[in-house]
Amino acid sequence: MPEAAPVAPAHVLTLPNLITLARLCAVPATIWLILQHRLDLAFLLFVGAGVSDAIDGWLARVRNARSALGAVLDPVADKALLVSVYVTLAAVHVLPDWLAILVVFRDIVIVGGVLVLWGLGQPPSISPLFVSKLNTALQIALAALALLLAGFGLAADGLLEAMIWAVAATTLASGGAYVVTTLRRPWTGP
Repeated sequence: MPEAAPVAPAHVLTLPNLITLARLCAVPATIWLILQHRLDLAFLLFVGAGVSDAIDGWLARVRNARSALGAVLDPVADKALLVSVYVTLAAVHVLPDWLAILVVFRDIVIVGGVLVLWGLGQPPSISPLFVSKLNTALQIALAALALLLAGFGLAADGLLEAMIWAVAATTLASGGAYVVTTLRRPWTGP
């Protein structure tokens, strides 16, 4: 696995960080649009957030504008948007509520596990697993598909159903893989 480039000194107002902050501000707007049944606009905002994620990541790498704030803020913005969209789409009956619960519960288990390990003096060394990357890609694709179909009155029921089950399966597999990987870690005690 290639080594990560060193993080630049803590600059707060880098262009990538400003883009990430804008994406974080898109979360309440997206939720509001979904609750107002403007899923067409929510779809466009969701896609725009995805494009902004790619742009800020590219800028951080190319312009060597990485920062400690960006390293924390970027995944928080991504997760906040994705989890919020799942919960809100379930609330308006576009996605099944059990799927939103599953997606949120997996994240709670992972974050809770990290916090427990920190509390026990065992700083976790979590690296993204392939199944987790696949799960994230499928979650994004399903959210975009659901917003697109519902927002523009399109039909692709078989595809939507297949994506729902693919997300459920990879969410379970990813959560389980993180738990198993963490439990296999040698305990060094406090």
